[in-house]
Amino acid sequence: MYTRVDGLGELLSKGKVAVVRVDFNVPIKNGEILDDTRIRASLETINFLLQKGVSVVLVSHLGRPKKVDRDKTLRPVADRLAQLLGKEVLFSDLEEAREKVANFYPASVLLLENIRFYPGETKGDITLGERLACLGDFYINDAFGTLHRAHASVVAVAKIAKIKAIGFLVDKEIKNLSALLREDVERSYLLILGGAKISDKISTVESLLRLADSALIGGGMANTFLVTKGIDVANSLVEKEALGLAESVLRYANNKGKEIVLPTDVVVADSPDSDTGENVDVSCVPAGKMILDIGNRTISTFKERISKAKTVFWNGPLGVFEKQAFEKGSREIALALKAAFERGAFVVLGGGETASLSRKFGIDKYVSHVSTGGGAALEFLAGKKLPGLEVLNG
Repeated sequence: MYTRVDGLGELLSKGKVAVVRVDFNVPIKNGEILDDTRIRASLETINFLLQKGVSVVLVSHLGRPKKVDRDKTLRPVADRLAQLLGKEVLFSDLEEAREKVANFYPASVLLLENIRFYPGETKGDITLGERLACLGDFYINDAFGTLHRAHASVVAVAKIAKIKAIGFLVDKEIKNLSALLREDVERSYLLILGGAKISDKISTVESLLRLADSALIGGGMANTFLVTKGIDVANSLVEKEALGLAESVLRYANNKGKEIVLPTDVVVADSPDSDTGENVDVSCVPAGKMILDIGNRTISTFKERISKAKTVFWNGPLGVFEKQAFEKGSREIALALKAAFERGAFVVLGGGETASLSRKFGIDKYVSHVSTGGGAALEFLAGKKLPGLEVLNG
């Protein structure tokens, strides 16, 4: 069993220091944060600790730098966090951190510089884990999206810390994703799968399809399935090395009486940069064109299935939703899921792009849960053990 942060009891007292792994891997351009959702997601745990008089040392990565890269500094995050908390947020590299912590007032906040500036982070270096653990009295992981990585700030530090717990965000992720894996899940149970690739989520698809009643497939992933059925998709994105995987999913679904619903019409254009698209039957994709969204007939079919569902998991956009010409499929399905949630369905969204489109179309507050996890969520749903979670167990 995992100890949640509020289960630490009397350990949460004035003057204590918590080392908290957060996920502040946010998009930044020219020093400006474009989306602070992940910062906001950490506030419940941070504020809980501060209200107890506990100081926090926050540890995060940003991007995948191989060395110190000032374009990947967390300084803008410290500034934004200070605004959100309404109090000072100290900022330093790991070398200066011990001195900062020694001079903490109760309920101080320190954000460390990008932990991936240290080569030992991605190698799971135990020495780096020790340096982090020494900064506090206990360790808390509230960065669900990192739990599938055996990195120093995720696993090594937790091995060393005598007292460890999960934050509120990780707790919510575990509870909501676990609900999708229950044998007694409320039916009908519908999967909506999109995005470009099937290969990086095949284990999740197989795991969830075992429980779900049907799956609606769109996005680039659908092209790979269409090709296995002998349909010419012209210049559309196809994951050729995954054709065998797609065929195995179709066979499994057929053997188990699960329904796989593929697009019957699509929106095509010369490229994702095109300003307009043409709605065509899936069997009539013109030579030289690319499939960039699901079509109107497919949208109606998908919405009709959603209207009857009581449990839904959606991962991956159904088209190039970043472009207005190809956003309709994802937008219409997002709004249909909002309506499903409002009538009482359990609706979970997973994956970075899916979370992004949920905010774009204004439904992120109108579903049961939007996972921050990405790869961690997919591995959890596939039944794989997450190193960063296993080390916190017990």
